[in-house]
Amino acid sequence: MTMMQRWKNRKRSHFPLLGFILLVFIACSVLFSERTILIIEKNPSDSPPERTFTYINPNLEPTSDSVQELDRFSRCNTTGEYSGKKIRWVGLEPESGGSRRKRESLERCDVFSGKWVFDDESYPLYNESDCPYMSDQLACHKHGRSDLGYQHWRWQPHNCNLKRWNAIEMWEKLRGKRLMFVGDSLNRGQWISMICLLQSVIPAEKRSITPNSQLTIFKAENYNATIEFLWAPLLVDSNSDDPVNHRLDERIIRPDSVLKHSAKWEHADILVFNTYLWWRQGPVKLFLCRWSDQENASCEELDGLGAMELVMQTWADRLASKSKYLDKQIFFVTMSPTHLW
Repeated sequence: MTMMQRWKNRKRSHFPLLGFILLVFIACSVLFSERTILIIEKNPSDSPPERTFTYINPNLEPTSDSVQELDRFSRCNTTGEYSGKKIRWVGLEPESGGSRRKRESLERCDVFSGKWVFDDESYPLYNESDCPYMSDQLACHKHGRSDLGYQHWRWQPHNCNLKRWNAIEMWEKLRGKRLMFVGDSLNRGQWISMICLLQSVIPAEKRSITPNSQLTIFKAENYNATIEFLWAPLLVDSNSDDPVNHRLDERIIRPDSVLKHSAKWEHADILVFNTYLWWRQGPVKLFLCRWSDQENASCEELDGLGAMELVMQTWADRLASKSKYLDKQIFFVTMSPTHLW
């Protein structure tokens, strides 16, 4: 037997031993992990203590304390650390006379489960240059984007097919109704897109749009229907509610109150909400105000995502506490790309 053959046989004999050692190590690791979990379960006192919170009720109705509105001139006189206050889920029963919408136990088509497919035959549904309401912020082709492929993507549910878009059919569904988008500029983009999808079948003398303001309304007179946008980037009352002058160094919110905005949105029949981007604007802090009067503004500082959690509780409380919302269709738009993406 040559030297090379003896070396190869010795090398082969090492592999089973290495494999056995590896198996023993894995088995010991698993047993140690299970023992550790068992010790934690038997001694819950060893686990970190749960943080306690002070719960406050959301501000659902106008009171003498809620008449002071935040605006872009509002400032916090003093700012302290977050005290741990949370909005209590009130779970109010619907007002008498309310009727719950009947829901089917099984949906025939889950339109929310699907994927984007490229469709260069039936898309785009409208041309940017044909919509007089298109904003410069959204007019990509006008400002030099040569690639138009992004206009050909179509949503395809996994288990069914959507009907092709029909503007007249959509107006018939909206006849006598108010469709309102509520949120920030990303939702405003969705509102403009909806108008561009629908406006071409309305004679020019039968359509109108109000000047840019916190509540902007597109109206189709022959259908007695409106498509509206309410600027409310943080959903609750804040000092950023001016649709033009809202770039502020100090962002202040009332996490327990949506009264200023809900007074406008509660009359709509179909509501599309969004909020997300403004809660992640880098080092900008959000201040939670125990607001009593404009002369004595005491605030607490909290990171954006924590403040967003408080706000979503207030928003959900408002929708759950009024029977008038049971007969509305309500949607919430989750995370969205920024304008540049």
